[in-house]
Amino acid sequence: MKKHVKVVAAIIENNQQEILCALRSPQMSIPNKWEFPGGKVEANEGIYSALEREIGEELNCKIETFEEVFNDNTHEYETFIINLISIKCRIVEGSPIPSEHSKLIWLKRENLASLNWAPADIPAVEQLINEK
Repeated sequence: MKKHVKVVAAIIENNQQEILCALRSPQMSIPNKWEFPGGKVEANEGIYSALEREIGEELNCKIETFEEVFNDNTHEYETFIINLISIKCRIVEGSPIPSEHSKLIWLKRENLASLNWAPADIPAVEQLINEK
């Protein structure tokens, strides 16, 4: 029986219509792949509060979420199944500093496809690219 993990991911857009992309460090599972920052939803935690907490921990900044789910995807990896819920948000305080990721970059939608994304993130990436 594979473990099911519920994860929230932040699609953070800046004023230049660029999206924040985070590179998973070599120490993380699914290493050296790009993803939208976020993390696991704890028991009895809502998806929006989970995302705000995770972004505070991972990027040391405060976000405001938009009240709808942008993309909801379930992906089966070799050892676990992930339900990845992507939510659009914007930064309201601070600027992102990576504490767990190797690198952060801001990219225009049309350039997102140039990165090597974690498989679970790809549906949200494609949705962003086609959003125009």
